[in-house]
Amino acid sequence: MVERIAIAATYEMKPGRYPKLTPMDMYHHVLAGALSHWCVRPHDIDGLFATPAGMAMGETDIATHEKLAEALGIRPRISETLYAGGASFSIMVQRAAAIIYAGLAESILCLGAGKFKKVGAGGADIQARVASEPDFEYPYGAYIVSNYALIASQYVAAYDVPREALARVAVSARRWAIRNPQAIMFGKGEITVDDVLKSRPIASPFNLLDCSVPCDGGGAVLVTTAAKARSIAKQPAYVWGFGETHTHSSVSQAHDILNSGAIDTASEAFSQARIAPSDITVAQLYDAFSAVPLLLLENIGFCRRGEAAAMALAGALDPGGKLPTNTGGGLLSFGHTGDASGMSVLIEGVRQVMNEATGCQVEEGDRGLIHTYGGMLAEHSTLIVGREP
Repeated sequence: MVERIAIAATYEMKPGRYPKLTPMDMYHHVLAGALSHWCVRPHDIDGLFATPAGMAMGETDIATHEKLAEALGIRPRISETLYAGGASFSIMVQRAAAIIYAGLAESILCLGAGKFKKVGAGGADIQARVASEPDFEYPYGAYIVSNYALIASQYVAAYDVPREALARVAVSARRWAIRNPQAIMFGKGEITVDDVLKSRPIASPFNLLDCSVPCDGGGAVLVTTAAKARSIAKQPAYVWGFGETHTHSSVSQAHDILNSGAIDTASEAFSQARIAPSDITVAQLYDAFSAVPLLLLENIGFCRRGEAAAMALAGALDPGGKLPTNTGGGLLSFGHTGDASGMSVLIEGVRQVMNEATGCQVEEGDRGLIHTYGGMLAEHSTLIVGREP
């Protein structure tokens, strides 16, 4: 099915802090930027997906898609405000691919823009209310960092993962970010495992440099037919396969957190694409914290259980490594752009395949895997894209 669908264009704001812009202002900047860079006009778009504006700020606009369609001056055949946390944007691509294949639309614009409220300005409480079970987690102070620390602690204990392996993931992300002029950590210099281990403790086993960098940002991708994509892009990113699943809400209700939904979504995506993990040349794995890419490498099938730590320590994820991973710097060093964070992961994966990843292009990045998730490893999306249709 998906062989006839491609991503034809990408656009991304530079991550940072935009205190004068509201969440909807951020969306308007993304729209204006995309249209100024693409050879696409509003009347070429007949579908639109967006995430709710303002989620990470404690504000939720469930009619974001209506406002954006109105701003574009279009009457889309398909339009929706969709939310599945960090998985939202890969899921948008999947929805768009199915809709276009069914003939219900031809070109669907997928959008994300977000701001990330600082923890000390009430952001921690917002995170706690969104990410914690209201009766048995929230009253005890559980929020995103502490919940992930629980997951990481279980993973580390289950496979006897050395603390240095988590730190090495952060080191790799920084090595990519200093090659990416758009990354928030560009120009900040490399870090070492020792730097990570000596950074300020946050929630065991995480120190400050094990955590993603909160910021504002946003981006857009255009999903369309393969034929139309070829008229827009020199090298489209063809959609080869995808998978989606939703397993739980709060971390305390997860059936088996170490066997995440990535197992099922990756299996489905590889089956559709008719390739194996060993065929992937570049990977983007949602990395809110340093332990998560290790778990995902194993769940997706890039290595056996307990072996991801050795991969990271050996430099396999680095520039020039066996499996270049999070090549734009990931959330750990590119920046965690609030409600739009999964969009940056998606765009980097697509740009690698389109040969447009300025400064951090992988020479053999022709077959990419993008894995994003939402909530406490709760909802998963795996997307495989390639240079050939």
